[in-house]
Amino acid sequence: MNDTGTAPLRIVVADDEMLVRTALRAILGAQDGMEVTGEAATGAEAVSTVRALRPDVVLMDVRMPELDGIRATEHLLETMGEDAPRILVVTTFENDSYVYDALRAGAAGFLLKRSAAEELVAAVRLVARGDCLLFPAAVRSLAARYAPHHRGRSLRTRLTGREAQVLRLMAHGLTNAEIADRMAVGAATVKTHVAAVLAKLGARDRTQAVITAYESGFVTPGPH
Repeated sequence: MNDTGTAPLRIVVADDEMLVRTALRAILGAQDGMEVTGEAATGAEAVSTVRALRPDVVLMDVRMPELDGIRATEHLLETMGEDAPRILVVTTFENDSYVYDALRAGAAGFLLKRSAAEELVAAVRLVARGDCLLFPAAVRSLAARYAPHHRGRSLRTRLTGREAQVLRLMAHGLTNAEIADRMAVGAATVKTHVAAVLAKLGARDRTQAVITAYESGFVTPGPH
């Protein structure tokens, strides 16, 4: 228990470089309310460690031996269902097909390894509470480069006018509060629309909804 009496966030760090794992453990372990409960040096180790320890958040490198972070992410989300942890990809290069594939697989977002310690801590807290870590410009860049290779993914449903508007604003990286301001509606209304969009798209979270929007051609990657 931490000073607030709540259980700490349990975190697993998966990276094939020991120095990276050590640095991440040191940063996160020094935070109140966070505990690094395990480490993994390969994707296969990440899967077994996560299944054994049931953490809240996994920091997942995308390039690892045996099983890369993308396949590890897919496996964990598919096999653990609602018990799966939130997965945050930690990568060296943001404009990388591995990052895009990790987002397609269900990662809640990505963070660069050169990010400052406070950015790392904030990102872990963000995804732990169920939000997604998206950088609009970076996601648009990734979508422009890689979404055309996955064309054919369909929205599979008809969105209402309001839901379509919400999805477009989500794709441009707006938060619920920002969407509410843009649409001149209450935050609760936006939350309802977001939930409806996720349900209709069969998306696990906002990230997957945004990826579907780009790959279906519903949203095109460009300035908004």
